[in-house]
Amino acid sequence: MNVAQAAIGLRAHSGWAALIVLAGSPDSPQVVERRRIEMAGPSNPKQPYHAVQALKLEEAGPLLRRYRRSARTMAEKELKTVVKGLRARGYTPIGSGLVLASGRPLPALAGILASHAMIHTAEGEHFRDALSYASERCGLELMRVREREIMEWAQTVLRRSAGDLAKQVSEFGHVFGPPWTRDQKLAALIAWAVLANKKRAPAGLRTKH
Repeated sequence: MNVAQAAIGLRAHSGWAALIVLAGSPDSPQVVERRRIEMAGPSNPKQPYHAVQALKLEEAGPLLRRYRRSARTMAEKELKTVVKGLRARGYTPIGSGLVLASGRPLPALAGILASHAMIHTAEGEHFRDALSYASERCGLELMRVREREIMEWAQTVLRRSAGDLAKQVSEFGHVFGPPWTRDQKLAALIAWAVLANKKRAPAGLRTKH
């Protein structure tokens, strides 16, 4: 049986997230899982803020809270399945990493629904919140890193050049084949950095749940 540490990388979309698990030595990690985490369904739309845009605020708020609970429940169920499966294979999950957007602060609900750009921003936060919640419920220490800062953080933690990291992350995709898009690459990169040393991120780049 394998006895190795494993780290989970996540990048959210509307209603789902790309999940990649890297395990073993940070010097020579292996991709051991690729999965799509579903966080939307019949009672929880992929675009929750779009779904309530035409409603009055007193109607939109409760619906969004219900959608949030549903997304969290779905994310928790799927992530628990991943963690359970890793442990059954002899891996020890040591943490997770979540790719963030720019970190633009959200206004109150009225301001969100009045701006199409803010609606999209809020929907991203909606599903990242579900992944954060799921990580906490699974007992995983979560690293959150803004997308534009991931490469800088990874170079520091892994002590490799940007070119070397990009090449290796692309080669990780050979294990499972397509799809291996930017979603999977970023999820793999953040998982790799978490695996190497989730406590060594530079000030300003690391936040814990």
